[in-house]
Amino acid sequence: MARAFTHKPLFDPLVPVALIAGALAFTMALTPSLIPRTGALQGLLAGASFVAVYALIVVLGGVLCWLGMPRWRPAWGYWAGRAIAAAIIIYGLTRATDWQNAVNAAAGMPPVETARPFIIVAVALAVVVPLLALGRIVQAAVVAAANRMSRFLPARLALTVALVLTATLFWTVGNGVLGGAVLRALDSGAQQVDALILADVPPPTDPAVSGSAESLMDWESLGAAGRSRVSAFPSVAQIADIAGDNDAHPVQSPVRVYVGLNAAETPEERAELALAELLRTGAFERELLVIATPTGTGFVHPSSLSTLEYLWRGDVATVSVQYSYLPSWLALLVDPDYGAETAREVFHAIHDHWRRLPEDARPRLYLHGLSLGSRNSELSADVWNILAAPYDGAFWVGPTFTNPLWKQFTARRNPGSPAWRPVVGQGSLVRFATQEGIPDHGDAPWGPTRILYLQYPSDAITFFSPDSLWKRPEWLRPRAPDVSPAFRWVPVVTMLQLFADLVAAFRTPIGVGHAYAATHYIDGWIAMTDPPGWNAARLQTLREFYTAIGR
Repeated sequence: MARAFTHKPLFDPLVPVALIAGALAFTMALTPSLIPRTGALQGLLAGASFVAVYALIVVLGGVLCWLGMPRWRPAWGYWAGRAIAAAIIIYGLTRATDWQNAVNAAAGMPPVETARPFIIVAVALAVVVPLLALGRIVQAAVVAAANRMSRFLPARLALTVALVLTATLFWTVGNGVLGGAVLRALDSGAQQVDALILADVPPPTDPAVSGSAESLMDWESLGAAGRSRVSAFPSVAQIADIAGDNDAHPVQSPVRVYVGLNAAETPEERAELALAELLRTGAFERELLVIATPTGTGFVHPSSLSTLEYLWRGDVATVSVQYSYLPSWLALLVDPDYGAETAREVFHAIHDHWRRLPEDARPRLYLHGLSLGSRNSELSADVWNILAAPYDGAFWVGPTFTNPLWKQFTARRNPGSPAWRPVVGQGSLVRFATQEGIPDHGDAPWGPTRILYLQYPSDAITFFSPDSLWKRPEWLRPRAPDVSPAFRWVPVVTMLQLFADLVAAFRTPIGVGHAYAATHYIDGWIAMTDPPGWNAARLQTLREFYTAIGR
């Protein structure tokens, strides 16, 4: 019996209409988005955009063919398509440097190298050629399966079944077998790095710090992120040097509790260990107690808590419990709820003890988290369980685009306030800050529970929009000062641009993208906690200190 379907040979010319559409996507991918990109990342993004749009047009053409629509294939079409596509791509490459410099200007960065078009072409070809070849292989597999099934099924039904079966097979292998292997390898590698002990970082001698001789946790069990956190500045001497000492607020050694992933088997056991360590260190006798949920790797941004320790002259206790080895962006894309269970157990254990203390003899309780840590921190406290004894505030920085509370607050913003800096009601519960500070709420008071989000409009961790595939993001109307005026929304391409920005959001200069500056942490903690004994001169000294060390 004759074959019902045929497929294109591996090296058959590309479809002209799809080729032109792919070239347009290639060029649009080089236009500005949120953050500066390297030439290699531009090439990767342009190549992926070309393949995605090319494949979409080919699929649409296949659907029309399946429906019996006639095809128009003039003899000159292949040559004309190639010429038009080449002209579009060449135009994009000649403009790529200027477009990227527009983003750099918005981020306060110097111009990029002039050889960038050559880098883009080399990387893009390395992406396009294998993916197109893979597409032809998939097409051949679908056709082979359809021809076999057409012996006992109607032709169109055979093709539909073959397409579904092949797609399921490739998805299962790619997402399950290959994806699982990659994740296991990454997790294993991260675990080995986490176990490293730096020779020049000895165990602490301060009993108020986890990993010391008096601690319930061994120095080795803290992991790399935990050891970095408890060993971070400032020391008592550094606090006294900048903040000054006075009789009303003498300088103290900050309490820093950290529980590594290897310290106990379950989230419940790690939460109990964290509470026991807080009790050992006298954390509930401090003025402030902060539950700082770490990022995916267990990382706690040094400036996020050291600024608070300076502002309160060390009269602060902080606690963090690790839940993963994976980078936040990877955990966010693979399993957004990764770490929520640990965050809930930690909050409940600490909050249950805290609320039983006399109100006039317990510390003010705050939640804090950066990136994925902000999401898990949001999810840690069930509002119905804390109404009788709410925490004093939450300072969430660089929230992810999946943060549930952040999404609700942003959606309920007052008319006229931009999506990148919303104003919600009178600001009595939640306020949003950017590099330019917190919007003016007039004389409206901040309530007893204060929630503050610090977010940069150029941060794709926060402003990645899956629906930008087909819809213009709201935060482009109006756009923020650190978003290039040349950024234009293009269906499909903009989502790929934002995805690339999400992955590269950590590699920007301080104060842009996902790199949050210490001076903005200072502003946030001042607004949240009203630290006493500071004047403009001392605050300026503190800001200059962090600027000098590049934080």
